[in-house]
Amino acid sequence: MSIPLADVSRRAARALVLFCCRHAKSVLAAALLLTAASGAYFAMNFRVNTDTTDMLNPELPFRKLSREVSRAFPQFSDNILVVVEGDTSDLADDAAHALAARLRERPELFGRVMDQAGDPFFRRHGLLFKSVDDLSDLGDRLARAQPFLGALWRDHTLRGLAAMLDLAAEEILKDPVAAPIEIGTALDAISDVIEAQRDGRFKQLSWQDVMSGEVSAPKDRRRFLLIQPLLDNASLAPAGKAMSELRRIARDAGLVPERGVSVRLTGSAALNHEELKAVESSVGLASLLSLAVVAAIVFGGLRSLRMGVAIVVALVMGLVWTASVGIALFGELNLLSVTFVVLFVGLSVDFGIHFCLRFVERRAQGEAAVSALADGGGDVGAALALSAIATAIGFFAFAPTDYRGLAQLGVIAGVGMFVALVTNLTVVPALIALFGTTARLARRFSAATESPGGKSRAYWSGLIRHHRGLAIALAIVAVFGGAAASRTTFDFDPLNLKAPKAESVRVLRALQDDGQAGRYAATVLAKDPSEAEVLARRFAELPEVDETRSILDFEPKRQPEKLDLIADMALFLMPALEGEKRADPPTEPELRAAFLGLADRLVRLAAIPGGEAASSAGRLAGLLRGHVLGPAGGGAERWRDLDARLLASLPGRLEVLKQALGAGPVTLADFPEELRRQYVAPDGRVRLEIVPRDDLRDQEALRRFVGAIRTVTPAVTGSPVVLYESGRAIVGAFAEATALALAAIVTLLYATLRRFRDVLLALLPAALATILTGAFSVLAAIPLNYANVIVLPLLFGMSVVYGIHLVLRARAAENLAAALASSTPRAMALSAMTTIASFASIALAEHWGMASLGILLTAAMILTLASALVALPVAMAVFMRRYETPSV
Repeated sequence: MSIPLADVSRRAARALVLFCCRHAKSVLAAALLLTAASGAYFAMNFRVNTDTTDMLNPELPFRKLSREVSRAFPQFSDNILVVVEGDTSDLADDAAHALAARLRERPELFGRVMDQAGDPFFRRHGLLFKSVDDLSDLGDRLARAQPFLGALWRDHTLRGLAAMLDLAAEEILKDPVAAPIEIGTALDAISDVIEAQRDGRFKQLSWQDVMSGEVSAPKDRRRFLLIQPLLDNASLAPAGKAMSELRRIARDAGLVPERGVSVRLTGSAALNHEELKAVESSVGLASLLSLAVVAAIVFGGLRSLRMGVAIVVALVMGLVWTASVGIALFGELNLLSVTFVVLFVGLSVDFGIHFCLRFVERRAQGEAAVSALADGGGDVGAALALSAIATAIGFFAFAPTDYRGLAQLGVIAGVGMFVALVTNLTVVPALIALFGTTARLARRFSAATESPGGKSRAYWSGLIRHHRGLAIALAIVAVFGGAAASRTTFDFDPLNLKAPKAESVRVLRALQDDGQAGRYAATVLAKDPSEAEVLARRFAELPEVDETRSILDFEPKRQPEKLDLIADMALFLMPALEGEKRADPPTEPELRAAFLGLADRLVRLAAIPGGEAASSAGRLAGLLRGHVLGPAGGGAERWRDLDARLLASLPGRLEVLKQALGAGPVTLADFPEELRRQYVAPDGRVRLEIVPRDDLRDQEALRRFVGAIRTVTPAVTGSPVVLYESGRAIVGAFAEATALALAAIVTLLYATLRRFRDVLLALLPAALATILTGAFSVLAAIPLNYANVIVLPLLFGMSVVYGIHLVLRARAAENLAAALASSTPRAMALSAMTTIASFASIALAEHWGMASLGILLTAAMILTLASALVALPVAMAVFMRRYETPSV
């Protein structure tokens, strides 16, 4: 039967190859010039857009709402969240305050620097934000500690500390039942510091813990700075300069782990920066590794240096051409479309392998080199053209969808398939014609294919002989695979795609685990405070909502009661905190005498039977006598170091306490503009946050929360809505792309093959591989996500190629035996190996989105190869019986 499209493709391919062979030098010169021009254009215009929100159609309703909030509150975009953690809350406070001051000295780089906890407003009125009960408890503790705080205020030295502790111990000795302060906690904390000095470790005393009577929790030892740096958008790393300079400033200020402080960065700008770094390094490594491994497989599989070089040269040229086309079409790449490099490497060589092996087969039949090149090109022309179109369809299927990120990848990679087809039918034959060939490779091929005892022939013979049993087994595998594939899920959270070892990701996950971030609050804009109050009440009634937050919630409640308590504290504390300070520094003899007297007092305190502080007093007394007052070993330097360890944070804590005692009544009008601007837009609209009750990292909880808050108003946005709607849009794009790819490929196959049975056979590897890849996704716990969702639509295009090659070869051969003994199965296996090697290199990526894409693509290609070399020949033996011969 005539196959018009195949005939046209065959004649066109033969004519093109023949022209390139006869004008090899001119063709190669033109290809080199085009490569040089394309490379220069790409180098001058290359940029990567790291904003993941731009990967979806900007006209989607939820994206419009998100942009509206961003326009009203631009300070929440492109931020760096600086997480300052200290061994103590005092260290964290002082470090954050010092770092904020230094960053504000560089407005040209760091722009807006927000330090809410360190704002003078909150330092003065901070006590108003405590509950009445907590404030009352604080007042009681400070009342008992008043004499001791006064002593420390007057003398901020080790001499004053020894006097304070001596006074406290004396009071306990007078009345062991009524301890004036939580002396045991204080003594243990001081002992820990002295032990650290003895052992050569850094540790400072937390006076905030001493005053509160308890050790602060880890989350209370964190402070946050929110920075909106001026990004360098002309750079491939817009936030890179700000982040590197921030880290340098922190190091120069001594804010390092060795000094009890760590400064780590997260936030949208930091996440995007480190994601781009991970993608760049991953793509770079994957590209080089892929190119090296693919080249090794090509050279080893073809056993010809000349043909291997020709294929690799065509690969590199095609890659440069495709990259320049991508930049010309879109002006930039995104975090997904950069992976076209590895996809191109894996798929381009397939064309060259099929062409070269058919050329060798022709040479083995005795044809001259140029004739074998032209006829070989004609032989595979239809299959290669059809393969390029089918694979491109799998890529192009995402182009009309709302998922712009994959649409860009699809268009670039789809164009790349036609570029690969052209380079392998022009550059490869031109190079082979220029290099010349030897007959040795053809003789080796002829000997391998004609050997009656060859392993491959035995394999095909056994496969066809047992085709009925194998068909039943494959059907069972398909049924169970389909059952598993039906449980495939989609991961909505883009954070799960990022490099898990990146600092910005690790910090954000730690904050999520501690409840300091990651509650994924939704957002709605109210036209004024009155509407915000009404909406807040309605949201609060929903069981899915934990709380709402707006500027209205910052006005302290029960202010008269709190101010009375603060006034009472000021009455007895302010005199102690305003006394005259002792100016003369202590001498070493004074310190030894003071601590010797304290040690004696602590020994007596430790002797009280059943005393709560007995063990703590005994421990500190032993350290004072054994280390502080022990044999000379540092002298004045040891005393200075101990003074810094025990008292460095005291002045700051006393000053904060003194400021807080001056609190007065506040209204919303008194709040700093920086805070007001976080919740009130310039046009008066009020930002209302809706905090979920459940952890929205659970997708079912996310669905319930978004559905519930939309019953109040459909105008909600924020992270939960964006995550939920992005996932829906991508799942919809996946379904649309899959349907388009399937319909287009079936149409293409039927227009070319003209037999419904042959269409089904050509589709078999794609169908079975798709089912089994879905099952692998479930069994390997690798859900579909924003990056790897392209695998299944793409799989239709990639997998059907193998069906096309074998079905067309079987139709052209005398029988199925001849088709299986030809170069086609070997070319299929070799090309699949190169594709698997290329895709496997992506699986090594640091970026999990890319790695998951590589893992699924690798699994898909392995399953495709198995389907093509097992399931398809079995099906052909069942349904194409006229090709089966007993001699196989």
